[in-house]
Amino acid sequence: MAPRAAARRLDRVRRLVELMGDPQDTYPVIHVTGTNGKGSVARMITALLVARGLRVGTYTSPHLERLNERLAWNGEPIPDEDLAEVIGAVAELEPLLESPPTYFEILTSAAFRWFADVAVDVAVVEVGLGGRWDATNVADGQVAVLTNVSLDHAETIGPTLTDIATEKVGIVKPGSTFVLAETSPLLRPVFDTSDANETWIRGEDFRCGRNLLAHDGRVVDLSTPGAAYEGVYLPVHGPYQGDNAAVALAAVEAFFGAPLAAEVVTEAFAAVRLPGRLEVVTRHPICVLDGAHNPAGALAATAAIDEAFGPAVTGRILVIGMLQGRDPVEMLQCFDAGRARLVVACPPPSPRALPASEVAAAARALGTDAEETSSVSEAIATALALAGEADLVHVTGSLYVVGAARAALRTA
Repeated sequence: MAPRAAARRLDRVRRLVELMGDPQDTYPVIHVTGTNGKGSVARMITALLVARGLRVGTYTSPHLERLNERLAWNGEPIPDEDLAEVIGAVAELEPLLESPPTYFEILTSAAFRWFADVAVDVAVVEVGLGGRWDATNVADGQVAVLTNVSLDHAETIGPTLTDIATEKVGIVKPGSTFVLAETSPLLRPVFDTSDANETWIRGEDFRCGRNLLAHDGRVVDLSTPGAAYEGVYLPVHGPYQGDNAAVALAAVEAFFGAPLAAEVVTEAFAAVRLPGRLEVVTRHPICVLDGAHNPAGALAATAAIDEAFGPAVTGRILVIGMLQGRDPVEMLQCFDAGRARLVVACPPPSPRALPASEVAAAARALGTDAEETSSVSEAIATALALAGEADLVHVTGSLYVVGAARAALRTA
């Protein structure tokens, strides 16, 4: 989207929250952006704040199964009646706007309003896309977090990494603390232009040191400017979750201006749950759900699965669906589809779904057997019927696929 058009969109959501009395200004905000990992970091930040005794509102996107998941209080999704009420309140303001708000603007405004209604102590807000012109950027984050920068949505916020970084650093407001986990020296000049009062950089001010595979998770050593925490257990898969934990911990320490007690950190991370992020849902066969939807995420997820499950797996079946705009050949290569004994292609439940036939054709072009299905539930049933007890079924390509897979597996 051109900057002028995007700015007009931000003006509209600014008017919308203004009509509600600017609820986003009634509580402090920790604002999180990044190409990958921002949802995981937002949930980890929430867990740390809750363990510290705060009332926490969390706004994330997209949802896996229910819209309510996007708005949460202390990790619990908004009740149906509250969601209906707050979206209705936003809808009543639409006649006062020059043009209708978008779906995301409505949800973002509703989240800000609900967090004020339930009197949260702090809101953890995940950017939808980019940062500078994202609807969430009507809030001023006391702490701004950037997890990483890679090529994704380049047609909207690109085309270069510098362009994408510039958009993401746009959430950093004057006087804030900028928690920066992207360490590319090529992008440092962009980050140095931020309006932050202070910048904490991964590898310099905070880090994940020891990062070891453990039973159903990882054991990590974390350090921040104020403290070091050794032997912290994370009940999630993937080495990158250790880095995400370090980012989250730094963000919370920046928010409080002081380190957390070791028992708070231990309690919070032990309680972290990340649905749809290398989530193991069955054991015989192993079925792993992961919402990786860009090349960087696909490479990281594949490496993490190899590390955690590789020795115990005899064969691999890839259940995959993608949205339009993805290169299916590139994505399948990043998922190492050549090692899979079968690719089961399905369309995500989205109007932007890439046809399963295109994904299957890409798999066959790479020399892998492939089957086309008409839905995620059909793909899941096909994969599980063909999988042996020692096989691994990897469901991925889109969070829309993962959400539909969770629903299908629960009713199977």
